[in-house]
Amino acid sequence: MGERFVVVPVDGRVGVTEEGEHTNAVVADPAADTSGGTVGLRVAGYEPEDPDAVVPILEYDREPNKFGDGVPKENSPFINNTDNDKGNSYDGTNMALFEEEMDSNPMVSSLLNKLANYTNLTQGAQEHEEADDDEGPKKKAVKSPQMGTFMGVYLPCLQNILGVILFLRLTWIVGTAGILESLAIVCLCCSCTMLTAISMSAIATNGVVPAGGSYYMISRSLGPEFGGAVGLCFYLGTTFAGSMYILGTIEILLTYIVPKAAIFVAEKKEDEVAALLNNMRVYGTCCLTLMSLVVFVGVKYVNKLALVFLACVILSILAIYAGVIKTIFEPPDFPVCMLGNRTLQNHNFDRCLKTEVIDNVTVTTKLWKLFCDGPELNATCNDYFNNNNVTIMQGIPGLTSGVISENMWSEYGRLGDLVEDKKLVSQGGSDPAQDIYLPYVVNDITTFFTLLVGIYFPSVTGIMAGSNRSGDLRDAQKSIPIGTILAITTTSIIYVTCVVLFGGCIEGVLLRDKFGDSVKGNLVIGILSWPSPWVIVIGSFFSCCGAGLQSLTGAPRLLQAIARDGIVPFLQVFGHGKANGEPTWALLLTGGICEIGILIASLDAVAPILSMFFLMCYLFVNLACAVQTLLRTPNWRPRFKYYHWALSFLGMSLCLALMFISSWYYAIVAMVIAGCIYKYIEYRGAEKEWGDGIRGLSLNAARYALIRLEEAPPHTKNWRPQLLVLLDLDSDQAVKHPRLLSLTTQLKAGKGLTIVGNVLEGTYLTKEAEAKVAEQNIKSSMSAERTKGFCHVVISSNIRDGFSHLIQSAGLGGMKHNTVLMAWPDTWRQSNDPQSWKNFIETVRETTAAHQALLVAKNVDNFPTNHDRLREGTIDVWWVVHDGGLLMLLPFLLRQHKVWRKCKMRIFTVAQMDDNSIQMKKDLQMFLYHLRLDAEVEVVEMHDNDISAFTYEKTLVMEQRSQMLKQMQLSKTEREREAQLIHDRNTASHAMINDKADPGPERVHMTWTKDKLFTERNRNRECNANVAVRDLFNMKPEWESLNQSNVRRMHTAVKLNEVVVNKSQGAHLVLLNMPGPPKNRGGDENYMEFLEVLLEGLNRVLLVRGGGREVITIYS
Repeated sequence: MGERFVVVPVDGRVGVTEEGEHTNAVVADPAADTSGGTVGLRVAGYEPEDPDAVVPILEYDREPNKFGDGVPKENSPFINNTDNDKGNSYDGTNMALFEEEMDSNPMVSSLLNKLANYTNLTQGAQEHEEADDDEGPKKKAVKSPQMGTFMGVYLPCLQNILGVILFLRLTWIVGTAGILESLAIVCLCCSCTMLTAISMSAIATNGVVPAGGSYYMISRSLGPEFGGAVGLCFYLGTTFAGSMYILGTIEILLTYIVPKAAIFVAEKKEDEVAALLNNMRVYGTCCLTLMSLVVFVGVKYVNKLALVFLACVILSILAIYAGVIKTIFEPPDFPVCMLGNRTLQNHNFDRCLKTEVIDNVTVTTKLWKLFCDGPELNATCNDYFNNNNVTIMQGIPGLTSGVISENMWSEYGRLGDLVEDKKLVSQGGSDPAQDIYLPYVVNDITTFFTLLVGIYFPSVTGIMAGSNRSGDLRDAQKSIPIGTILAITTTSIIYVTCVVLFGGCIEGVLLRDKFGDSVKGNLVIGILSWPSPWVIVIGSFFSCCGAGLQSLTGAPRLLQAIARDGIVPFLQVFGHGKANGEPTWALLLTGGICEIGILIASLDAVAPILSMFFLMCYLFVNLACAVQTLLRTPNWRPRFKYYHWALSFLGMSLCLALMFISSWYYAIVAMVIAGCIYKYIEYRGAEKEWGDGIRGLSLNAARYALIRLEEAPPHTKNWRPQLLVLLDLDSDQAVKHPRLLSLTTQLKAGKGLTIVGNVLEGTYLTKEAEAKVAEQNIKSSMSAERTKGFCHVVISSNIRDGFSHLIQSAGLGGMKHNTVLMAWPDTWRQSNDPQSWKNFIETVRETTAAHQALLVAKNVDNFPTNHDRLREGTIDVWWVVHDGGLLMLLPFLLRQHKVWRKCKMRIFTVAQMDDNSIQMKKDLQMFLYHLRLDAEVEVVEMHDNDISAFTYEKTLVMEQRSQMLKQMQLSKTEREREAQLIHDRNTASHAMINDKADPGPERVHMTWTKDKLFTERNRNRECNANVAVRDLFNMKPEWESLNQSNVRRMHTAVKLNEVVVNKSQGAHLVLLNMPGPPKNRGGDENYMEFLEVLLEGLNRVLLVRGGGREVITIYS
C-alpha cells in the first residue's frame, strides 16, 4: 500500500507507559514494512508534559511510499524461511509476549504473505531469473504459471500416449492376437496405467510438486536410494522411447514415403530384413544427430511445434474413424492377391493373374515370371503355383462384411511362416526351402502373446507428461489428477474401439501384413483412413518426429535434475549446462544411449526395453502411494481422495506381472540395474533427508521388531555383545581414545547394537551447543573408525550421575545394551581429583547391579587400528573364574575381523594345590571342543607360597597413599581439631611407644576421618587405649598393623601378575577376569592399586567382567 499513518498529538502532553516511563514519539522503521508500503508512527515535534495525556489520534496520510516495496527476493527453498525477517524491528505491544521468538518463529501474517508470493518455477527457470537479476531495473517480472488442465495436462498426455505403436503396429497386433486377446492386452496395459495414475494423483496432490515430475515424486516419497534408482530407470526409459520414435520415423519414411531412398537394397528376398535394419541404422543415426542439434540450438522451437505435432495426431485419429464409417457405405478398393491361401507381395506385378488374353493370345503375366523359370507357357513353374489358383480378396471389406467373426481368434506364427488365410482352399506341393525365395508375405519375427504385450505397452506410456509440467500449471493439485485420468480414459477408449473396428473392417491376412507388402507397400491403417492414406502417413511421420524431439528434450532435463540432487556422485558432471541452464552434457549422454537403441534397429526389439523401464517406474509410484497410505504418515494428506492402498498394491502387482510377461530376462536386467544403482547410492551417495516413506516403513518395522523383542530375553544362542561405549573427550570436545572405537568395530564387525555415549558436566541450557559439537565429533570419529551405531551425549550436573543415566536408559525396549566398554583411567594416580577413579569404580558397581557385562581396555592407545593386520601371534585368555563365558566368546568375535584373523587363541586357567591339573586340562579341552572353539589349553599351577616382603611393601605403600588421600580431603579445621585431641590424650603413652619403635625413616599413618574419630574416642575409654593410638606425626607403622585382607589381595595380584607376565608378555592381547570392587566403599582406592599391580608389565589388556548370565552354550 502507498499510504502512511502519522500520529498527531491532541494536546501538548507527554504520554506515560503503564510502567510509568516517560516516552517520546515512536517512529517506526520504514524498512520494517514488507507489504509494499510504510506505516510510519510519528509524533511531529511535540513534547507534552501532562502525564494524563490522551492517546494521540492517527491521521491517515496518503503519502506515496518513498522507501520502495521492501520485499526481498526469496532465494530459500523453504517457504517459512525467516532470514529476511531478522532485520525487521518489532515495536508493537500486542505480541510483546512473543517478541523474543520472532527471529525463529515468524508471525502468521508474514508466513501467509510468503505463501501467497511463492511461485512454482519450472526447471531451468531459476537460472534465467538469476541471469535477469544482473539487468537491474530492467528485470522483467516472472510470469506466474497460467496453464490449465486441458492445455497443461490433458493434451500433453494425449500426445505422449498416442503415437508410433498405434499407427505402425496396432493393426498387426490385432491380426496376430485376434480381437479378444488384443482387447486383453489393451485392458491389461490400460488398467496398469490407470491404477498408476490414481497413485500418482494422490502423490502429486500431497503438497506442492516442483518441476521434476515423477522423479521428484518418487524420490521424495521413497527416499534418495529408490528415487535415484527409479529416476535413472525412468530416464533410460525416456531415452529409449526417443530411439523408438526415431526408428518409427525412419520406418515410415523408408517404407511408406520414399522407399527408393534406401541405401541398402536386398538383391535376394531373404536379405530384405537385414537391408531394412541397416537402412534404419544409417538413417536413424542421421535423424538422431539432426534432432539433437535442434534440441541443442533451441528448445523453445520444439515446444512451439508441440501443438502442430499434436494436431497431426488428432487429425490422423479422426481420419481413421472417418474411414471406418465410410467402409459401411463404400469400402475402399484395395485388393489383396492370394495364391491358394497364401498372401502375395504386390510389389513386382500389376495384375493378380497367371495369364491373360491379349488380342486372342494367351500370354503370361509378371506374376508368372516370379514363380516360373521363364515367360513361356510351357516353362517349369513352382509346384504350389501350378496346383493353386490366384484369387483377389478385398483387403478392407467393411464393417458390415462380417469379417469380425474371423478375426476373433489369434494366429501366432514362427519366424519365416507364411501369412495364410485358413478359410481358402490350398493344394499341396509346397517346399518350405524354396518358399522363402518366392514373393510371399512372411512373418519377420516369431509371435506370441507375451511378446505382443511388450511391444504394445509403450503405446500407453506417457501418463507422466502432466506431472512433468507441474511447474507450468496454474493449479497442479487440481489439474494433474483430472487431466491425467481423462487422458488415460480417452486413449483407452480410442485403443479399445480401434481394436474392435480394425478387426471388424480389415481382412486377417492384411492385418498380419506388418509392412503392407500385399497392398503395394501402403500403410495398412492408411488405406483404411479417409480421405487419403497420406493423411495417416504424413500425420504419423510428424507425430513420431515430435515425440522423438520431446523425448530428447525431456530426458536430459530429468538427468540434470538427478545430477543436481547430488545423490549419484559420478553423475554430477551432467548437472552442468549452458549459461541459460540447458543441459548440454546430459544431452550428449542421452544421444549416446539413444544411439544404442538405434543400432538395435528393430522397433519390435526396442519397445520391450523401454517397457521394462517404464513399468519399473510405475511400479515404484504405486509402491510409494501404498507405503504412505498404510503407514498413515501424518504428512500424507492428498487432496485427491479417490485412492486406496489396495488399488496401489494391485497396480504394483500388475506392473511386476507385466514386466515378466513381456520379457522375463529384460525384467531381470532392469531390476539388476535398478538394484545396482540403489546399492551404489546407499554406499557412496550423498546423504539426503527428504522425509520419505521408506524411512517411515523402517520406523514401523523397527517399532514392530522392538515390541517383539521385549516379549522375552534373548536365548543364550542369540546373545551377542550389544555395546555401550563410554568415551572421554578432551577440552576441545575431541575424542581422547579413538582406538576404543576401533576395538568396538573389530569386536562387532558391524553386527548388533552399538551406542557410543559421553557425559558433559553442566546444565542442558548452557551446554547445548557443546553437546552438539561433541556429538558431531564423535560421529566423525565413528565414521573414520567405521563404527556403525548411535551416538548419545548426555548433559548432567556431574559426570558420575551422567554415566549412571546412560547405563540405565541407553537403548530402547529390547534393543538395549548388555555390555559396557570403557577405557582404563591411566592418569588416576596423577590426578588431583579423586572423582576420576571414583567414577570408574561406581561405573563398575552399576554395571554389576544392572547385570551387564563390562569390558575395560587398558593401554587402549596401543590397540591396533582397523588398517593394521596383526601377524602370527596369540590372544591369551586367563580364565580365573567363570562368570558366563564371555571370556571365551570375545576372542572368537575378534578373530572374525581381519585385524585379528591370523592370531591364535590360547586359554590359561589356574589350578590350586588340591586340583588335578591334568584332569582340568582334559576337561577344558573337551569343553572347548563342544563349544566349537579352536584354542590351545594350558593349566597354570599356583602354589600357596608365603607372602613375600615385596607384597608387604606394596601393601604398605598402597595404604599409606590411601591414608594420605583421605587426610587431604579433610578440612583444615578438622585436621587441627584432630591433632589437638590426639596430643591431649596420648602424652603419657607417646614416649613409651616412641622408644619401642624400630629405628628408621619417619612414616605418617593418617587414617583419620570423622567416623574414625568417634571410634577412637570410644576406644580410648578402655584400659588399653594408650597402646592402640599412635602419634599422628611420629609413628612408624609395621607390617603387622597392615589390614590382612589387603595383604591377601595384594598377594593374589602379585602372584597372578607374575604368572601372566611370564606366559603372555608377548601376546597381542590378554583377556583377564576383572575382580569386583570391594563391598565396603572405604577400600575403593586400594582396589585401583590391586588392578594396577595385576596388570603391570602387560601391553594390551582387556579386563572382562560378566553380566551374571551364560553367553555361550555347547548346544546347537
